[in-house]
Amino acid sequence: MAAMPTGSIEDIAVNTIRTLCIDAVQQANSGHPGTPMAMAPVVYTLWQNFLSFDPKDPIWPNRDRFVLSSGHASTLLYSILHLTGVTAVDERYERLGTPTVALDDLKKFRQLDSKCPGHPEYHWTSGVETTTGPLGQGIATSVGLAIGANWLASYFNRPDFKLFDYRIYALCGDGCMMEGVASEAASLAGHLKLGNLCWIYDSNHITIEGNTSLAFTEDVGGRFMAYGWNVLRVSDANDRERIAHALETAKRTPDRPTLIIVESHIGYGAPHKQDTSGVHGEPLGADEVKLTKRNYGWPEDAQFLVPDGVYQHFAGGIGERGAKARAEWEALFAKYKAAHPNLAKQCEQIQARELPEDWDKDIPVFPADPKGIASRDSSGQVLNKIAPNLPWLIGGAADLAPSTKTRLTFDGAGDMQAETHGGRNMHFGIREFAMGAICNGLALSKLRPYGSGFMIFSDYCKPAVRLSAIMELPIVYVFTHDSIGVGEDGPTHQPIEQLIGLRAIPGLLTFRPGDANEVAEAWRFALSRKHTPVCMICSRQNLATLDRSKYAAASGVAKGAYVLACNAPNGKPDVILMATGSEVQLVVEVYEKLVAEDVRARVVSMASWELFELQDKSYRDSVLPPDCRGRVAVEQASTMGWARYTGFDGAIIGMSTFGASAPLKELVVKFGFTGDNVYAAAKAQLARKE
Repeated sequence: MAAMPTGSIEDIAVNTIRTLCIDAVQQANSGHPGTPMAMAPVVYTLWQNFLSFDPKDPIWPNRDRFVLSSGHASTLLYSILHLTGVTAVDERYERLGTPTVALDDLKKFRQLDSKCPGHPEYHWTSGVETTTGPLGQGIATSVGLAIGANWLASYFNRPDFKLFDYRIYALCGDGCMMEGVASEAASLAGHLKLGNLCWIYDSNHITIEGNTSLAFTEDVGGRFMAYGWNVLRVSDANDRERIAHALETAKRTPDRPTLIIVESHIGYGAPHKQDTSGVHGEPLGADEVKLTKRNYGWPEDAQFLVPDGVYQHFAGGIGERGAKARAEWEALFAKYKAAHPNLAKQCEQIQARELPEDWDKDIPVFPADPKGIASRDSSGQVLNKIAPNLPWLIGGAADLAPSTKTRLTFDGAGDMQAETHGGRNMHFGIREFAMGAICNGLALSKLRPYGSGFMIFSDYCKPAVRLSAIMELPIVYVFTHDSIGVGEDGPTHQPIEQLIGLRAIPGLLTFRPGDANEVAEAWRFALSRKHTPVCMICSRQNLATLDRSKYAAASGVAKGAYVLACNAPNGKPDVILMATGSEVQLVVEVYEKLVAEDVRARVVSMASWELFELQDKSYRDSVLPPDCRGRVAVEQASTMGWARYTGFDGAIIGMSTFGASAPLKELVVKFGFTGDNVYAAAKAQLARKE
């Protein structure tokens, strides 16, 4: 029998983390062992001695959050979740009492349905605070988590009741520091003086292509000092005493976020094989595993070894400390509930992603108006009627709130600034990508965030929107200036392919409402969802408000698409006109012309394709009868995808090129969005039927 490791229990615990990571990657024959090996002492020190986190209740509201932004080092997180005994929680927020990561899960690292996927996945593995993998997004999301923590403290804390005072820690690397989203978010974090935020930067000077000197030679510490951060340095990742001192200093710095720069070497435990991309991006290999374990004083042939006393060591550290902190918080909350019952109820609602009673009671009904209003304006009106009844609805724009109409204007809304962390109007600056990542962090804090910008700039934040969908976070993205209706600003500002790009993201719902009442119903639906991100696509130009006594109720939006108008006996039209957004009023005008000619016609408002696809087949067939082949679709965006609804024989009036710089009245003629053109297309469909 191989000799057991010797040395202090602290050293053995650190090397247990390292060797579990090595073995998991080696068994999977896939993964990144280098960073986990190098940063194990840092993660050990943070979790064992600092993190206020109860492994028996990983969703306790006032827990500290740990974000592994270096998601490729996922075994580092899985190992610490296993060793500290973090228990699983299901989708109903029930504590299951079983390990979130059992040893067998580590043995199935990167395998199908394993609780240890290649990169950390929120929802999938309890204790994972956010999905990470795309570098930079983890630390950017952590800024949202820190803002959310401060907002909760500002809203709920009262004298003698410090209900929320948790901290956010994020581990990142050189790749994160190179990504622009990290810089965007760090700049805003410094501006907001987020003293509850600490990034730990693993400065190992290695990326996939080799040494970082190939492309990255800036003074990172100097950059962050310019952002207004507190910058600390630890010259050796193995120096746990220095690491602890840095973490303690960060806690004592309430007026600035902290960056701790930790110098390490990829594969530090195996000095004969350092500084290679192979260690970073692939398993060590059987021989190298043995040499590395020998260097740690570890049994060379032992696999997934957890020596005696290691579990107990963690239980006596983070386990006891976390359980005590949670018990004290729960006792405090019981007293808080007696003293402030309404606030306590709201706190419980937030944690369960529930909404207050009658949150939607003031959503307006807009009267018929042929002149109408832009859907960005009706959206802003609806937002400002909802927000007073939904206190944890917060958000803003990437410097465009006056144009996107997303500023909360009622008394007491306030601005989120360094001195007013309870403000509900966020100012993200011209940082679309960071806006999306921060909204993800706010949603992970259980707030209801929204972010906004011009539709064309959805491209700038799409990676974060994609993660919103992967994590099933209830965020509303308001994208305005939705078409060639932008006019004179020209092709650079006229979205063409953006709409179909958003529709292609699984789990994301897009709404392009056709009038003010469809906007209202889209907001009602969006905020009623607990696990669905929504994009609200709004116009700059006015949209006629339809007479709902003549046309179908806008509540049909809740099914994605609905029959807006139909004059066909027995619901059997000869031609169907389909549209979204500003084009709905156009097809309604053509419909009225066809009705005057006794044509059996139907108008379908297709506000949300994805939501329509979630309806059962009988409903979908009732809206788009399969035996009606005469179909015309109209949308000022890419035609891609519309053939699903028109069939190969139907007509699609859309955009197959970029736009142009001209007044809108000229653009609609140039690109065929006129009543005459839609009418001709409808008549051609009818002639084909004959």
